Amino acid sequence: MSGTVVPRLVAAVSEQRQWDRLMEMARLGAFTGADGSPGVNRPCLSPLDREARRLLIGWGMAIGLTPSIDALGNLFLRHEGQDPGLAPVLTGSHMDSQPAGGRFDGIWGVLAGLEAIQALREAGITPRRPIELVAWTNEEGGRFAPGCMGSMAYAGHSKPDTWDAVTDGEGIRFGDALREQLMLEADLPRRPLGVVEGPAPHAYVEAHIEQGPRLETEGFDIGVVTGIQGSRWFLVEIIGESAHAGTAPLSTRRDAVQDMLRAITALNALMDDPTDILRFTVARIEVQPNSSNSVAERVRFTIDFRHPSAAVLAQRGDAIEATIRGAVQRCEVVVTERFHAQPVDFAPEVTEAVARASAAQGLKALRMPSGAFHDAQFMVPLCPSGMIFVPSRGGISHNPAEYSSPAQLAAGARVLAQVLGELAET
Repeated sequence: MSGTVVPRLVAAVSEQRQWDRLMEMARLGAFTGADGSPGVNRPCLSPLDREARRLLIGWGMAIGLTPSIDALGNLFLRHEGQDPGLAPVLTGSHMDSQPAGGRFDGIWGVLAGLEAIQALREAGITPRRPIELVAWTNEEGGRFAPGCMGSMAYAGHSKPDTWDAVTDGEGIRFGDALREQLMLEADLPRRPLGVVEGPAPHAYVEAHIEQGPRLETEGFDIGVVTGIQGSRWFLVEIIGESAHAGTAPLSTRRDAVQDMLRAITALNALMDDPTDILRFTVARIEVQPNSSNSVAERVRFTIDFRHPSAAVLAQRGDAIEATIRGAVQRCEVVVTERFHAQPVDFAPEVTEAVARASAAQGLKALRMPSGAFHDAQFMVPLCPSGMIFVPSRGGISHNPAEYSSPAQLAAGARVLAQVLGELAET
């Protein structure tokens, strides 16, 4: 299949079937955004997540795929190869969403994998290797931070019990939510947890909407993703003392909000980048007691720092705590690093397969890095890995207005089908 189109395979990818499945999934957690756009709020390990998983399992079993789960709740659907003993090719993404997310982030990669495998089956193509569709647990980190827990545990990046004590906004522990999920899915066969308990896959390919404007703006159909920039996440706590807003003198206050502002101002200076490559975000802020006439006694805020250079990621990331401590005047500081992923480059075996498939199908492709992190980042040490991007309207993501057209998504699924067929023959 290398570099050439298999007409029956491309024809077997159904634009309408893939779109209908996406829209059916989008009903699980559906809400309407402020601008009227149809959004999705489907938290990881929630009843909505379980319902989505059962829907996917039903679709997979209906076409002959075999489901299984591992100790982190990662869900697999297996298309058997000619030699079941060979290491499989994996494809997939995630099914959880941001709290105010869209209909395509993550879930399209899962359904594109399903569509590509179904097309292979309908085209009568049984490759040498098995192909497995995977839906990773908690990629987003919207309910339990950080994200990519399922893929990190699978890859041996972190121990499986690393996040058991992490709580959501209601105080529910990740470990408890996971145990409930596994109990409710006890009817599914249990498999080893990735390379921690079993062999490595042969290759991994993840399809995803771009979540940025380049493909649309520059007129490309497919993104051949060359790698992913590094990420570091921090939680910062500023601890002061509550006081009466009308009586406590400014000179004696231990105001956590004011020291937070000083810290963020200093961090903005630390992260200044005239080239606009560096990404620095303070996105979540919690204030206690959060009263309009009380001085704040405690503030918690998050930091999301990203850069494609490992050296910059290390230098500036390591300076974060000292910068904060140097800026605050009257409060105590606790800085906790919650997530650290190094920049990665994807394997030529996969990027070239994506480029060949795009060219063979007459699609215009752009080689590009990913600014967002994905589960694929943690597969790089295990096996040749890569990603396929399709355009996002306006570059919008993590937002109900997120949109890619049925035709764009079908083009991505056709490329994915050809790439999976090629990799599963090697």
